[in-house]
Amino acid sequence: MLTKAENELLTKTGPGTPAGDLLRRFWQPVALSEELPLGGAPLPIRVMSEDLVLFRDNSGQPGLLGIHCAHRGADLSYGRIEDGGLRCIYHGWLYDRAGGCLEQPGEPAGSTFHERIRQTAYPCQEVAGYVFSYMGPGEPPLLPNYEFLSASAERHYTAKRMNECNFLQALEGTYDPQHLGFLHLIFTAKDDPVQGYLATDQAPTIEVEETENGVCAMRRLRISESEYYVKSNKYVLPNTSVAAATASGYTFHWYVPIDDERCYIYDAVFSRDVPLNRDRLQGSRSERDQNYRLLRNRDNRYLQDRAEMKTTTFSGLGLSFNAQDACVIEGAGTIQDRTQEHLGYTDKGIIAARKVYLKAIRDVQEGADPATIVRDPARNRLQNTTVVDGVIPAVPEWRERLQEREHAMADLHR
Repeated sequence: MLTKAENELLTKTGPGTPAGDLLRRFWQPVALSEELPLGGAPLPIRVMSEDLVLFRDNSGQPGLLGIHCAHRGADLSYGRIEDGGLRCIYHGWLYDRAGGCLEQPGEPAGSTFHERIRQTAYPCQEVAGYVFSYMGPGEPPLLPNYEFLSASAERHYTAKRMNECNFLQALEGTYDPQHLGFLHLIFTAKDDPVQGYLATDQAPTIEVEETENGVCAMRRLRISESEYYVKSNKYVLPNTSVAAATASGYTFHWYVPIDDERCYIYDAVFSRDVPLNRDRLQGSRSERDQNYRLLRNRDNRYLQDRAEMKTTTFSGLGLSFNAQDACVIEGAGTIQDRTQEHLGYTDKGIIAARKVYLKAIRDVQEGADPATIVRDPARNRLQNTTVVDGVIPAVPEWRERLQEREHAMADLHR
């Protein structure tokens, strides 16, 4: 368990907080491109307890500004997109994407007052259906060259959902491999071998090791005298994870705080060489409202069905992993009180990831870049994001076999 001070250190991400300072050193997704259509209205957003407005200027480039006009505080999300920027509808002040004030129509001719105004502004870049922003100090680092960011449309799918709890609760669930055999167990998935493996061994062997940019949690189930089923999940600094391997790919998740009590999860589903089933993936969006909140939520007790628990699923929460996860992580409270938890053998990944996360916070506090920041383009390669889900021989060196599979898959990108 953690002390109260340690729990606050890990979970508070507003301006000036240690964890907030760490997350701001990295490019973070702040919206999906679909939320910001060309010619559309500015989008009010909240990121790490900062109220901001995201917009496209006349050239189609995204900009992110403080939402309150520097003049008298009007909400710029009601502004006009014109003349190279975003114009406040209150008095006509015009801002460009860099936060410069281009015009102040009410000032006398020749006034230089506008040159002394700087609106809060964060640089943006748009890649693979995401709008990223850098909200930290100084020169931004490089956006990591994750292979899915350059994948073709049929091999990459973007999505987004909200959890009504602190980002760390959602993040920690992804490298907790033992819960798969309970929370996500589907009794009727007889044709799915993975569900069969999970049902036969609910006390798996778990190993954890640090990677160059986080932690890898490895789960091993014995499925016969000669075979193991293995699955790896990864925590990638500072607020991302890799899980749910497809035949030739994975899902990548960013957990971005809205504030300390809510977060958005930005999902990237990726397949290296097999087209994704986009109809199935699109179907998952029907489980969310227009604000990306799950239709199964705390207000309706996640529509849990006690009869379903007897025949179909262990949890009674339908077939969506997203709703199942939301129930348990939000059920811990908006900010889990980790002074009351009791971690055991299956929590190895969580314990290891917290240590790595805390070290990165301390690196920033001491004025250093976290180890995973990349500034040299020559070093901006695949950053150990491959995971494995499959059957291997039941041999003592199973970890080495799992890692060999990961490296073989990663080599496809190099």
